[in-house]
Amino acid sequence: MNEDQSIEFVWLIGALILVGSSLIVRRMPIGQTLKMVAAWVGIFGVGLVIVSFRGELTNLWYRVAGDLTGSQTVGNTLRLPMSDDGHFWVSASVNGRSQRFLIDSGATTTALSAATARAAGVAVDDGALPVLLNTANGVVRARRGKIERFDVGPITARDLSVVIAPEFGNTNVIGMNFLTTLKSWRVEGRSLVLEPRGG
Repeated sequence: MNEDQSIEFVWLIGALILVGSSLIVRRMPIGQTLKMVAAWVGIFGVGLVIVSFRGELTNLWYRVAGDLTGSQTVGNTLRLPMSDDGHFWVSASVNGRSQRFLIDSGATTTALSAATARAAGVAVDDGALPVLLNTANGVVRARRGKIERFDVGPITARDLSVVIAPEFGNTNVIGMNFLTTLKSWRVEGRSLVLEPRGG
């Protein structure tokens, strides 16, 4: 029995003792007590299954979400289909808030719109000098910031540096500073494959 299994077993025994003692104190008729015991055993059984198979259930969730969005997750590897515009887009979580991102290997740093940064509580470093970025629309003065937690499907990055500017409009971009944290990223046909380290 490994450490996780030991913790789950102790949790289950403790929960059953707690429920059993509360039922004994109530002094209900035996038939009603047995129904309550069966219901609680079922509830704790479902909870134990969820805890025991959380990895498999997480992968199942990503698979269902992928079917709805067109992306696919195998293990920790994320496969994104090319959009009709010829780009790769993904829904990512910025400090727990879902936002749409363009994946751009030509961008050095991940970029957030000012609205996205505000909504996700990304602090802007106003003390630092602005960063001058060459974009398709000319030179943009951007501010530096940092995302505490950035989730792209099953892949998580922490303390990810970003640049923020109103000139980005409503567009958020995943750049090379995220892609280089991965074990690999590649285009296969009309799909972009993101594979995390240790995945």
